[in-house]
Amino acid sequence: MAIFKLEPAFKDYIWGGTRLRDEYGKKCDYDKVAESWELSCHKDGASTVADGEDKGLTLEQYIEKHGKKVLGSDCEKFENFPILIKLIDAKDNLSVQVHPDNEYAMRVEGEYGKTEMWYVVDADPGATLLYGFKHEISKDEFARRIADNTLLEVTNAVPVKKGDVFFIQAGTLHAIGKGILIAEIQQNSNTTYRIYDYGRVGKDGKPRELHVEKAKDVTKLAPAQQYPDTPVEKFEGYTGKLLASCDYFTTYALDINGSAKLNADEKSFNSILVLEGECTIGGVKAAKGDSVFVSAGTGEYAVEGCCKAVLTKV
Repeated sequence: MAIFKLEPAFKDYIWGGTRLRDEYGKKCDYDKVAESWELSCHKDGASTVADGEDKGLTLEQYIEKHGKKVLGSDCEKFENFPILIKLIDAKDNLSVQVHPDNEYAMRVEGEYGKTEMWYVVDADPGATLLYGFKHEISKDEFARRIADNTLLEVTNAVPVKKGDVFFIQAGTLHAIGKGILIAEIQQNSNTTYRIYDYGRVGKDGKPRELHVEKAKDVTKLAPAQQYPDTPVEKFEGYTGKLLASCDYFTTYALDINGSAKLNADEKSFNSILVLEGECTIGGVKAAKGDSVFVSAGTGEYAVEGCCKAVLTKV
């Protein structure tokens, strides 16, 4: 089967920084590179094949050309490509926001809802993010605090450091704080409901749109439910740690020192996002910031070198 690097799509949201270009080798002319969409078939930003005979095809075009067998049998239950993987550089705070679940999103927006996971790649000293509420509140209190700009008094601000993991089920209020760089694994959706945005204006000089009524419909007004911590497991040539597993994705953190044997069986493709170091993945050279797609049915392949990466399957 096939192993190849992907070129991402980029987003220049107002809160973004320059680390993805300066430190992660992203070739982008935007002043701010807020997000790179490393594995994406989404209409708002598709990743493309970076090398080989299919160079220049979007990932969706590649799948159309070679058939859905490259995704694996576990993807057959999904009508559309199931996940989206990003790098996010928050130089400033992101809006306080929420994502709907599948039922609401399909009914109202015509696309998947969004359950997601954050893996903290790096964080400035003292950096925090918002993750659910300190305690359960009523719908009336939620509405009142949105109206009088006191919502942050009841949201749960969490100090973060490199290596932290947050599992964010659809309906969980959240916000990435400034000074944090994150690898995000999520459902294939771009539906976000902003609740509070610090009074900022967009590029057009107007306040950025809020989606308060929709947020009231979908927000879980209670503390967030974190994914349980899992142990680091040792294998020949590497260590691995399960970060999160749900109906849409399973993601591991890998620390490779030497040669690691991985497997892309008939059930699922493998997505490898290199966060530190350099390696070869089935003979394909990869370095910090590179995203590599390994098609389902490839079987056993070697990752050789010294690197840290996240591996995602469906």
